[in-house]
Amino acid sequence: MAASAPVLVGPNDGRFVDFGNLGVRFMIWSADSGGGFSLVEHPIPPRTLCAPLHRHANEDEYSFVLEGRMGALLGDDVVFGETGDLVFKPRAQWHTFWNAGDVPCRILEIISPGGFEQFFAEMADASESGGYADPTEVGERYGLEFDLDSVAAICEEHGLQHHLPS
Repeated sequence: MAASAPVLVGPNDGRFVDFGNLGVRFMIWSADSGGGFSLVEHPIPPRTLCAPLHRHANEDEYSFVLEGRMGALLGDDVVFGETGDLVFKPRAQWHTFWNAGDVPCRILEIISPGGFEQFFAEMADASESGGYADPTEVGERYGLEFDLDSVAAICEEHGLQHHLPS
């Protein structure tokens, strides 16, 4: 059920977890929007790959660049989003993204329909409890498929670091 009262999410509100390769600040959960979308903020360290090449079966993602420069591989195309740009990552398309600059990058990630924020929540819960959740196994529950072999080549081509299995 969507929230029926106004909600204000301040700049320091919402649960935050740092995965090393990107942070996740949960701002609007799917339950708050009636399932229509969820919203997370991703702070990304300089020159860092956020995820292996991957594709979503169930949701589209819209990345709005708040600050810095975001690079993205969308299918066969590489695009760069600057502050104020919106990058659309449609479902079923292989993609990844990274901080393409030497300063921090922050994006708002609109996920539609909502629900995929639970992937990040499961990963965070495991990490915060001192355990480990395999992203491939957790991802399967959310229709997420990874190409782990893509990491080294993407990092080499774009001069990136990573904290990902490869």
